[in-house]
This record gives sequence, C-alpha cells and structure tokens, in this order.
Amino acid sequence: MSYAEALIPPQPAPREVAKPMTAARLSGYILVAFWALFAALLIFTVVNGWDPDKFSRYGPRYLHGLWVTLSLVAISVVCGAILSLPLAMARLSKNRVLNWFAYGYIYFFRGTPLLAQLFLVYYGLGVFRPQLEAIGIWWFFREAWYCGLFAMTINTAAYQAEILRGAIESVPHGQREAAAALGIHKAIAFRKVILPQAFIVALRPYGNEIILLIKGSAVVAIITVLDLMGETRYAFSRTFDYQTYLWAAIFYLTIVEALRHLWAWIERRLTRHLKR
Repeated sequence: MSYAEALIPPQPAPREVAKPMTAARLSGYILVAFWALFAALLIFTVVNGWDPDKFSRYGPRYLHGLWVTLSLVAISVVCGAILSLPLAMARLSKNRVLNWFAYGYIYFFRGTPLLAQLFLVYYGLGVFRPQLEAIGIWWFFREAWYCGLFAMTINTAAYQAEILRGAIESVPHGQREAAAALGIHKAIAFRKVILPQAFIVALRPYGNEIILLIKGSAVVAIITVLDLMGETRYAFSRTFDYQTYLWAAIFYLTIVEALRHLWAWIERRLTRHLKR
C-alpha cells in the first residue's frame, strides 16, 4: 500500500493570457460605445426638452393610450389562443378538407401584412353592411376598436396555430405509445401528456409572438383607435414636437422589456424540473 509522504507545495494561479485585439472585438467595442453615446443623447434630449405643461396636458392621454394598447393585445392574444387550438388540430388532422382549410387560413394571414388585414376588416366589411345588419353583428364591425381587435385576433391566431402545431409535432412519438401502453385514452393522453410538453416547447415562440403583436398593434391608430400610437399622433398634431414619438418609443420599450423579463421568469418556473 502506498501513501503520500509529502504534500504538493502550493502553486501560483496560471497566468492569464491576454486576448489579442481582433477586428471582431474592436467592432464590438465601437458598437457598444455608439449605443452608449446614443442612449446618453436620448437622455439628454428628454431632460433638456422637459416641458411640465405638455406633461400635465398629454400625460393622461398617454396613460389612456397605454391602457387601450394593453387591453387590445391581451384580449386578442387570449382569443387568438382559443382559435389557434382547433386550427392546429386541423393542420394535424388526416382529413384533407380540414387540413387544407387550416393551411389556407394560416398561409393567408401569415403571408399578408397586418395593416392590409386591418383595412380589409375596417373598410371591406362595410360593403356587406345590409347582410351584417340582418344577422345582428353590424354593431361590432362599425366600431374601429372592435375591428382592430378582430383583425389582431385572426392574425395572431394563425401564428399561434403554427407555433402550437410545431410544438405538438416536436413531442416524441414514444410519449403517445407509452400512454397507449398504459391504457390511457387518446384524448386524456393528449390533454395531460402531449399538450403540457408542447406548451413548454412553444413558450418562447409565444413570447416572441406577443412582443411582435404589441409592436404591431400601433397600426390600429390609422383607423382612429386612440391607442398609445394614436394618442401620440394626437399630441404631435397639437405640439409638432418630435419628442412625443420619443416618449411613445420609451413606453413601447418599457412594455417589451417588462414582458421579456416576465416571460423569462415563467419559463424558468415551468422548466425548473429540467435543470440539473
């Protein structure tokens, strides 16, 4: 049996090797310095151009527009999620009629701009006013807010359906086979085994879709909806001060950053069992 007769003397820490300055590192430093300078200029512009009278006059309107934007996005995301589930199921169906119908819906609404869809709803459906009045839903489509909500809902439903379809297909087929081997009904297996795993996969794309919808919601200002961008346009038309749009950008950036951090926390919470 061998044993140590002397301890290994302490050794100094290895010398740090200086990283050479490459073109990529230099470009990165220049880019960071540029953005820092740009942020400093924005802060200086906001502080230097602060006008208490404009703030007291248009601040409440900005808060109202912020509430309209958040309510539009929240309701359209929830309604789009409800609509996306049957669309995703139709895309996964072996029935060719259902499959092609869902494919055509998703292809159209993902392939055309949200602005064009908004105009089709707001201006196009007015052609069918007698028919809409006959079935009692003209009250919905005559209001700009409801038209914006409807256009955003059918748009995000197409994106969410495709996200959900890809997430469901990413779940290994062995999960279905294991559920069948245990005698679990297909519907219960889908609801309790497949969907929870699919939602974890789809969580990050869902967050990206909500962020894109928040920024895309600004188009409803064109049809006279006084959301955040609508109130910004109103304030600019009265003051001709470009800082009104700067404040709108700050509001949108704050919303997106808050949602990004909230979504990261939700993702960490739901995937904590996957981390070692």
